[in-house]
Amino acid sequence: MRKSLFPRALLPCLVLAATQLAFAQAPAPVAVVGAWARATVQGQRSSGAFMTLTASEPVTLVGISTPVAGIAEVHEMKMEGDVMRMRSVQELPLPANKPVQLAPGGYHLMLQDLKAPLKPDTSVPLTLTFRTAGGEQRRLALQLPVSVQPPKEVGGATTHGAGDMHGMHK
Repeated sequence: MRKSLFPRALLPCLVLAATQLAFAQAPAPVAVVGAWARATVQGQRSSGAFMTLTASEPVTLVGISTPVAGIAEVHEMKMEGDVMRMRSVQELPLPANKPVQLAPGGYHLMLQDLKAPLKPDTSVPLTLTFRTAGGEQRRLALQLPVSVQPPKEVGGATTHGAGDMHGMHK
């Protein structure tokens, strides 16, 4: 009777898959405070998401994904001369133990090509992808409450509607 090679050949693949799964499940070393997404009105195709991120070790925010938007990116708003400009950034370094605020008027998450309006008092799933100093990818899954204004604990002195962001891309 001939022995099958299938189980022996399958073993290295299973070990590799289990190892990758273990690494994929390692939590991102980042705390999130005051996360929220701005509600939209019918026909509005983009919005922003905001929060404060504090990493316990140096990491870099390298990706955002959400099923509610066709495009999700980190954006930066800053003055260039007399004009406020908004542009996407490929990565955002987070130094260890220093809060990095993603807020209207500065760095923020931009959700574009929305598949449906973001309604107040709902929530949207969002996954942040970080790269550690060692090059490992870590993900952090969030549920962001949708609101017209920032949560009270965040403060809302600096706000602007997502409609004000339209046309500001560099």
